[in-house]
Amino acid sequence: MRARLGYFALAALLVFYFVLVGSRGVLLIQQGTPVTVVFGLAVLVLPVIGVWFLWHTTRFARSAGRLARELEAEGGLPVDELRRTPSGRIDRDSADAVFAKRQTEVEQSPDDWRCWFRLAVAYRDARDTPRARKAMRHAIVLHDGAEVSAPAAQQRGTRQDGTHGSVGDDTGRDQG
Repeated sequence: MRARLGYFALAALLVFYFVLVGSRGVLLIQQGTPVTVVFGLAVLVLPVIGVWFLWHTTRFARSAGRLARELEAEGGLPVDELRRTPSGRIDRDSADAVFAKRQTEVEQSPDDWRCWFRLAVAYRDARDTPRARKAMRHAIVLHDGAEVSAPAAQQRGTRQDGTHGSVGDDTGRDQG
């Protein structure tokens, strides 16, 4: 609930910013000189990009939440079986073991959105956010019955550098 409130507060702040920047762009265009019109149009591009990004992010979060609620109702949400360090961080070896299990599930049932959802959670637990988002998008596509592209299916299990490996590898991830 706290994360949801934070998200809505940030979204409201962004919308306020988009309106403020957009109004400045309109004022520049109303000046009527060639330079201010060009600058005004350039300034208007920023809120358009921002609104598009906010819309897609919100739609993604709502879809992922819908899948989580459905999986929870089925009793299929992944159980937190990860060991943690004294500071509360997830132990890498534990994340590797869970990831291997989730990856095997996906390989056995590549068309099951539930397996992809659990794989996305495993990626997130391993702090591999880009792959977590890709796996969750794939789960959403499978759930909604849309046609899955071949490149998305081929990407599973392959790191961004083209190698296969466990989530404990630190290649390309924040050491935070």
